[in-house]
Amino acid sequence: MTDHTHHDTAGQAPEAPSSLHPGEGDHSAHEHAAHGHAGHDHSAHGHATHDHAGHDHAQGHSGHDHAAHDPAVFRRRFWLSLLLTAPTLVFSVGLQKILGVDGPRFPGSQYIPAVFGIAVFLYGGLVFLRGAVDELRGRAPGMMTLISLAIVVALGYSLAVTLGLPGMDFWWELATLVTIMLLGHWIEMSAVRGASDALGELARLLPDEAEVLLDGATKRVPVSALAAGDRVLVRPGAAIPADGIVVEGESAVDESLLTGESAPVAKRSGDDVVGGSIAAGSLTVEVTRTGDSTALAGIMRLVADAQASRSRAQLLADRAASILFYVALGAALVTLIAWALLAPGDPAFTLERVVTVLVIACPHALGLAIPLVSQISTAIGARSGILVKDRLALEVARSVDVVLFDKTGTLTEGRQGVVEVLPANGHTAEQLLGAAAAVELRSEHPIARAVVAAAADRGIPVPTASGFENLAGRGATARVDGRQITVSSLRTVTERGISLPAALVPANREHAAAGKTVVFVLDESEVLGAIVLADVVRPESRQAVELLHRRGVRVAMLTGDSREVGRWVAAELGIDEVHAEVLPGEKADVVARLQQQGRRVAMVGDGVNDAPALTRADLGIAIGAGTDVAIESAGVVLASSDPRAVVDVLALSRATYRKELQNLFWATGYNAIGIPLAAGVLYGAGVLLPPALAAVFMSVSTVVVALNAQLLRTLRLGSRAR
Repeated sequence: MTDHTHHDTAGQAPEAPSSLHPGEGDHSAHEHAAHGHAGHDHSAHGHATHDHAGHDHAQGHSGHDHAAHDPAVFRRRFWLSLLLTAPTLVFSVGLQKILGVDGPRFPGSQYIPAVFGIAVFLYGGLVFLRGAVDELRGRAPGMMTLISLAIVVALGYSLAVTLGLPGMDFWWELATLVTIMLLGHWIEMSAVRGASDALGELARLLPDEAEVLLDGATKRVPVSALAAGDRVLVRPGAAIPADGIVVEGESAVDESLLTGESAPVAKRSGDDVVGGSIAAGSLTVEVTRTGDSTALAGIMRLVADAQASRSRAQLLADRAASILFYVALGAALVTLIAWALLAPGDPAFTLERVVTVLVIACPHALGLAIPLVSQISTAIGARSGILVKDRLALEVARSVDVVLFDKTGTLTEGRQGVVEVLPANGHTAEQLLGAAAAVELRSEHPIARAVVAAAADRGIPVPTASGFENLAGRGATARVDGRQITVSSLRTVTERGISLPAALVPANREHAAAGKTVVFVLDESEVLGAIVLADVVRPESRQAVELLHRRGVRVAMLTGDSREVGRWVAAELGIDEVHAEVLPGEKADVVARLQQQGRRVAMVGDGVNDAPALTRADLGIAIGAGTDVAIESAGVVLASSDPRAVVDVLALSRATYRKELQNLFWATGYNAIGIPLAAGVLYGAGVLLPPALAAVFMSVSTVVVALNAQLLRTLRLGSRAR
């Protein structure tokens, strides 16, 4: 028999605040969002700054760092370059010969393509030249360097032809190449910036101003001026300006944009609320955290860190793009030598092939393939309450085959709840629970709170009690409806010499063996019945286990509680294996044993004592309502405490990996086919790829990669809505 004062608490984590705390470090770059400024400084999130001329300063980024480019730069330059390209095409004698048409001619018109071609190069092409300089300074030649090589070679040769060198100039091809590349960059940078705007969306959750209560009146102040201890009035439909505690009012609060939970959460006096959530009714909130200490600021920091981190797939893509630079130079050199030998009398044709190879080899699609998918996936996760701290963690999630849940606070709520009411001697369950609640109404004991809550949940009227007395270590007693009712352990029943009803003997033995708490309700002469309590299992936990099983993932549970308690919870949820009576320091050892069996382990926990296991696991997932230490030890943080979100983590990981493979296949396959065609290997079969068409194909490949990445947005993480 479990004593009234010693119920199921083994292995529970210390009580933690419900909001997510930020980690350590200097995060002032995101402080503007935490203070609710309306204008969002994107440069704080890794975007480049731009001078008044619209020049793009990459700030040391390589050409692969697409977040370092502003789409507005490419948009402006594309439209003006397009206007300058039009007369270049119209007056180009070479293009007229290719098309078999006679264009407008007048004295000096032959110089118009050169004038406008040089203008396009200086205005549109300088963006790529600056990027090439940054790449070369960083000793990471890539996309921008290749584009610059192509347009510089085209400019030099065309200028020489215009000044008298025999051959056909490339002015129209140079202009169209720059214009098409600007268009492709504009589309791609817009896609990347859209993916990065998850931070901006989070920042916009906070209002600009708050209504502070001062001497019975309200005063509107900037959210950045709020301090801990301030009381703010939140009107119906308004956003809560900072983390705090409800001190007056009741309302449903929409936390979906922060936690991914679709259903509003009921809040009343004493409940925690999170800045950025929307209140349906009026609330008075006492501010507890502001600025960089709020849950929203912490979430933004995790998203930013994830978007700045690099996965193995991205590192592979960057390495491939760098190698492609040297491959392109080698191919261009081989092309130059081969056609110089095969067509010694046609240097223009030879140079055209070299330029085409350099154009089509630009690894833009390859450089974009992984970063864009990663940006979008972390943004999707953030909107669903899945905060990816490290992209490597998300990458590992797809291969997880065992999910190891901590029990208390993760699969269960970490609090006592009534699981069964056993009336005896002709009494009903309603009478029994009502009498027990009347006695326990004034007690602060966890069991007392659970009994009172159970009566309220079932709508059972609670009689008035008098003469309440706490029985130290045994329970409580009070006078109810003229009878002295006691709620206590079996020890009190035995001491009073009251016989236990026969029906309760096996029930008591069975529940006690399962590690549950059994308390008895009795009067002066008889036992009215028993109430069975246990750690409350989250209603979502069973569905989480079922969904993981459908994905072929084995589910295990880790707990410091007794084996009986562990087996009971496992049976309730359909869990495959249980590791019980595990000391805090031994949790990481359990993870290690599973890994030694060849398993890829995801550990899900919320407490300080889970931190070593979270770190040791292949994938650590911290419940967002848990402690700072657990959050800092994990690779993925769930903003809510719903274990079904673990299924969404695995789904997001697998979908992200598929998109990365698709993009890598397209980008590398395109170059494998395009470079030989550009070099002219099928010239004998009548297939020849001009530089301008190579630019079109190159831009199309990058746009296809960008659009394919955008398809990831169609992923619906619906585990918690089922």
